Amino acid sequence: MKNHVNSLWLMSLLLVLSFQPTFGQEQADYVVQNYEKKEYTIHMRDGTQLHTVVYSPLDTSRTYPMLMQRTPYSAGPYGEGNLKNSLGPSPFLMEDGYIFVYQDVRGRWMSEGSYDNMRPTLTERSGDPQDIDESTDTYDTIEWLLANVDNHNGKVGQWGISYPGFYSAAALPYAHPSLKAVSPQAPIGDFYFDDFHHNGAYFLSYWLATSVFGYQKEEPTTEAWYDMVNPGTNDGYQFFMDMGPLKNADKYYGADNFFWQQLKNNPDYNEFWQKRSIIPHLKDVSPAVMVVGGWFDAEDLYGPLTIYKTIEKNNPDTYNSLVMGPWSHGDWSRETGPQVISNMYFGDSISTWYQKEVERKFFHHFLKAESTGKPGLPEAYMFDTGLNKWEAFQEWPPKESEWKSFYFQEKGGLSPEKPTGNRFSSFESDPANPVPYSQDIKITFTPRKYMADDQRFAARRPDVLTFETPVLEEDLTLAGEIMAQLKVATSQTDADWVVKLIDVFPGDHPNHPYVLDGVDMGNYHLMVRSEVIRGRYRDSFEKPSPFIPDQITDVDFQLQDVYHTFKKGHKIQIQVQSTWFPLIDRNPQKYVENIFEASEEDFVKALHKVFHTENFPSKINVMVLPKE
Repeated sequence: MKNHVNSLWLMSLLLVLSFQPTFGQEQADYVVQNYEKKEYTIHMRDGTQLHTVVYSPLDTSRTYPMLMQRTPYSAGPYGEGNLKNSLGPSPFLMEDGYIFVYQDVRGRWMSEGSYDNMRPTLTERSGDPQDIDESTDTYDTIEWLLANVDNHNGKVGQWGISYPGFYSAAALPYAHPSLKAVSPQAPIGDFYFDDFHHNGAYFLSYWLATSVFGYQKEEPTTEAWYDMVNPGTNDGYQFFMDMGPLKNADKYYGADNFFWQQLKNNPDYNEFWQKRSIIPHLKDVSPAVMVVGGWFDAEDLYGPLTIYKTIEKNNPDTYNSLVMGPWSHGDWSRETGPQVISNMYFGDSISTWYQKEVERKFFHHFLKAESTGKPGLPEAYMFDTGLNKWEAFQEWPPKESEWKSFYFQEKGGLSPEKPTGNRFSSFESDPANPVPYSQDIKITFTPRKYMADDQRFAARRPDVLTFETPVLEEDLTLAGEIMAQLKVATSQTDADWVVKLIDVFPGDHPNHPYVLDGVDMGNYHLMVRSEVIRGRYRDSFEKPSPFIPDQITDVDFQLQDVYHTFKKGHKIQIQVQSTWFPLIDRNPQKYVENIFEASEEDFVKALHKVFHTENFPSKINVMVLPKE
């Protein structure tokens, strides 16, 4: 059974997915007055034809580099008389003059072939024309463009945000020699740690997106061939509680949704997911790389950080850089004036500064400039989300950062000192009454603002443990990685563990003009970083194992990096919980082989304990940047 949303909602969704910057009539006129559009069908080595759109400058007195985006979200509008309102990653690059190329990837929209989510990358090139991946498709496309498009200078760049960010990263293995500069932006690195899963926990908040990625089309089309489920309500919490166990979702996604079947049939990090990760293939990278991400990206935070670090490790001689700003998913592609996420205001025109001073310089240097060497940009441009300012680093994490541990203490304390005594904190976790991930839960394609939401509501629930420092007497800057190391026990055989790093503002902290109605910034609990692990995967993502009831067990997992200064007068707080609904699905807490097949009777209450004793100290390890 399917309920469908109307075409207007779907068109809005496609605009979000495409991350095409939207400008006024002046920019739309610029495209018409300065660019010519042509559409081509390019044959791949196996004979599959990919629809490709090329926008070339009308001024043919000079040559231009090509700048390409490969996307599953439509290279439209279709028809040579229908032009995009804007071209490229920004108006600055559009006005600088490039040959802009857009391509529907294999199996999507006007391209032929079958679609495969995160298509596996070949480990070697056999020469068999039937052996294809996203790298070979990119290679074949570039080869055709160089031979058939006029007025190019022989250099090609590629960029993309989100899924197109993955396609950018997937072009790096065995790259075409003319591919000189690639910018994976908010790239998916691995679907088991980005988007649909985090450390084995299924992200229920992405459930609606299953339609977009789960249906094959029969032939090239300019119209969406997939139908979106209409929940019939904006209340996401209630909708998913009413739906019950994940197996009940089959009435919305049947056997014809291949992605839903893949999710259901592969709950563990098995070969299916492993071979779809781009991370192991980032070796022998020859193009210059600039990875871009947002500190408050609810979708792809693992991807940009892991891709940057992996390229850095495997390719010491490759130009490889990182930009992390105060953005949610793809915010840097559009200018909204004030940069606001939830109730947090980070400054004005931040996206324009990045587009003009960073992205523009990167592509200009590697695709247009005659000089060699580096483009005069730092290795890493990182935004301090506590001080609201950019800093330049020559490596990330900074070599100056030092590991420091904060230990959980009795009575909710948090301290660099190891605990003494023999105590634990406990709470009852009830799948029938899960902790919400936000006070404002609407059912959406993917969540966003919760990454900077106020967490006071969670701190006041009995099924959320809080550990907090005294008021800080001086600023403390975290710059780098975070590791949670918990000593836990549960009365049942499975449990999820959620750890949140919180910046607690002073009670008299002033409001700013962009605070949402009904919110006061005094005592605001800013979620600086958060992560979950499905407890069965504490030892191995490939081979899950149940907990032994009431046995003290290590649960260690990584939270993604931060660059955040906790100011003097603030407090550092850690929250620990076992439900986070409906951001992630509910763990039955009774071990079952596949949670996607769990029945209602499998869901049980559990008593969870977090130990903070001399012999079993729970802690969070952070990288601290020393004061100058």
